[in-house]
Amino acid sequence: MEINIDDDTDEEIAQAIATAISEHLGTDVELVSGGKAVAAAGHNWDEEGAIVTDREEELREELEEILAGGPERGHEKIEDLGKVFVRERLDLIFDEIEYEDGTFARYGDDDDLPADGLITGIGTIDGRRVAFTANDYTVKAGSLGMMGVEKVIRIQERAMDLGIPMLRLVDSTGARLNADEREPGDTHMDRYRGGKMFYNQCLLSGKVPQIGVLYGPNVAGSAYTPVFCDFLIMVEEISGMAIASPRIVGAMTGEQIDMQGLGGPDVHAKHSGSADLVVPDEATAAERVKDLLGLLPDSYRNAPPESPPKAPSKNPHGLDAVIPEEPNKAYDVHEVIDRVVDRDSFIEIKPEFAPELVTGLGRINGQVVGIVANQPEHVSGAIFPDSADKGAGFVWTCDAYNIPLVYLCDTPGYMIGSQVEKEGVLRKGRKFIYATSNAQVPKFCVITRKAYGAGIYAMAGPSFGPDATLALPSAEISVMGPDAAVHALFGRQLEEMDGETRDAFIESAKQEFDKYIDIRKQAGTMQVDELIPAGDLREQLEHRLDVYKNKERDPVDRHHGTVFF
Repeated sequence: MEINIDDDTDEEIAQAIATAISEHLGTDVELVSGGKAVAAAGHNWDEEGAIVTDREEELREELEEILAGGPERGHEKIEDLGKVFVRERLDLIFDEIEYEDGTFARYGDDDDLPADGLITGIGTIDGRRVAFTANDYTVKAGSLGMMGVEKVIRIQERAMDLGIPMLRLVDSTGARLNADEREPGDTHMDRYRGGKMFYNQCLLSGKVPQIGVLYGPNVAGSAYTPVFCDFLIMVEEISGMAIASPRIVGAMTGEQIDMQGLGGPDVHAKHSGSADLVVPDEATAAERVKDLLGLLPDSYRNAPPESPPKAPSKNPHGLDAVIPEEPNKAYDVHEVIDRVVDRDSFIEIKPEFAPELVTGLGRINGQVVGIVANQPEHVSGAIFPDSADKGAGFVWTCDAYNIPLVYLCDTPGYMIGSQVEKEGVLRKGRKFIYATSNAQVPKFCVITRKAYGAGIYAMAGPSFGPDATLALPSAEISVMGPDAAVHALFGRQLEEMDGETRDAFIESAKQEFDKYIDIRKQAGTMQVDELIPAGDLREQLEHRLDVYKNKERDPVDRHHGTVFF
């Protein structure tokens, strides 16, 4: 409805008139003066035309103050540390924050505790809803208070109910230890307090993806939060995590060390294996979060999102030339991966930890896959305790979230020697085999070259439930390599030989041994499902992944296995 009014009508009065008429008649109204629209109502209720009471205005002013974060000194501190304000951090990651909860937490208790230093809510990333928690470092250095704990517990429950991913942006010095945070006798362990957060993380595990990003030196409880996530990103220079701070470590043990040396990105990326990705800055962290989410489903009930297929970054028909003729000659398995996965899709997980095994998420013809590949460039691709642990965890995570697995096998097997025995090569090694055996997602074993000993067990060999075992012409399947086999069979005889006689005997025995590891004969007795030209591998995997896209999981007739991760 269009209504003409006097030219001298005040804009505020005109808007009030339009609103009143629209509300009374229940229709759109437009007020026109001198042929020009001056007010409208009903079609899109404009906040500018709202009737704001003093009571509402007061609340909005309080909200604005809370959303600004902590005191000025807190903002100065994050600037000195090279961090961005938590709301800018959220803007880097989310397309939109749909809503927040607990904005008024601790209101009136302390002017320095807006939102109790923690933001929780639900936002969208690439059109998908994601629950989040984000510490505000301007408020008591991001420490976790009573209502902060309550907010975490509630948003975890929301994520569980909705079946959506959980993002934890962690920038906290841990639990707030001020006396006014608790009554005498209170602990963090009672049924509905701090411990409940970690209990909920355990319940969420395998139900919805949990991604953690570490932005500060996090200790104690705030250090446990990220390691309970499925994937952890650490930001260089500003992030760290440890059970206790360097100051406490010094006081209790006498060890003098700074946070970077105790639990910085280098420590957790290379040595502990707790960090999945290390990034140079917060903007890159935001991009990695989006990349990971793009490869993960909303929950265990869903398949990972597909995307339009892309060609590999390198020609798949040049694969055979990448793999050396000699079984012990090094090469970089990334050259194989680049010829199998879609261009720019591969994200390597834990690239600096146990580099003899490469694990990562990528796409083949648009479909998400998990890649598990021995790395011949590093210790010949032998499986060590750490790489077994790394492989087991990755396989288990892929199986939880319906991500098919492609194993690229080129390994002399598990490492031997007194040092790895002390490090638990048998105990940790069984985890890898256990995870592979129990994974029910589509899984494909590709024997690119060496498949010796128990290495092929961990890498989803024929006995371990693969949906196909494919072999390239360079493949060698054996209980052990030729050198080890000759010494195992003829060790005593070799002890009595020396010089050229011994060398000639070994060479002759190895040639005889090679007759028994002929991949064509092994294919002839169906020890593998198919022997294929290397240049056809990508296409073979495309078709087989498509065929097994709707593979069903079997019901499990037990509570769970006893080989634990």
